[in-house]
Amino acid sequence: MNKIQIQIADDHKLIRETWSYVLGLDDRLEVVAQSREGGEAIKDAVRVKPDVILMDINMAPVSGLDATRDILQQLPDVKIIGVSMHSQPAYAKQMMKIGAKGYVTKNSSREEMIEAILAVYNGQKFVCDEIKNIISQQILGEEDEAPGISSLSEREIQIIKHIKEGMSSKEIAVILDISIKTVEAHRHNILKKLNLKNTAALINFINNATLPV
Repeated sequence: MNKIQIQIADDHKLIRETWSYVLGLDDRLEVVAQSREGGEAIKDAVRVKPDVILMDINMAPVSGLDATRDILQQLPDVKIIGVSMHSQPAYAKQMMKIGAKGYVTKNSSREEMIEAILAVYNGQKFVCDEIKNIISQQILGEEDEAPGISSLSEREIQIIKHIKEGMSSKEIAVILDISIKTVEAHRHNILKKLNLKNTAALINFINNATLPV
């Protein structure tokens, strides 16, 4: 069985190398190119003609969006998966509109990334669970108050507001006149109540949620 040939386009070297290593652990996949920005992604795609491209949409000077348009004009059969730190559905819709077959966020797990690759390779479209959940919330009219916000205590709301301002646990502890250990305990409870995996997911949630005044 021929391996699925993958090109990774991202302007962060660590991310390119991490994805390459993680995907290389699967016998069905082979990373054949790593591109540092959109312009290089176009040249590499034309050179190696991969089956699937993981395309970071936030690159400069040539963005992943522009690179996707250019590549699909030259290689209409290549399958492109948009990848971004942004979980707003608008980004996913924009990528899919110009021809991408999938969209995942950088919160996606290795398993979900591989699932996306296999899906688009086999002619299907794929959107990660994080995006689908947000779309479902919007359809249900819950975009103004994300699920879980109402379950937070007044103190927890205070803490996530300070986190949104970029404050560390130590700075929050000083402002609220509580111990760092107490702040960390609140942060743990917040993640649990909101069903979030880590601080990165919490920050993304905070940036997209409407918090009580």
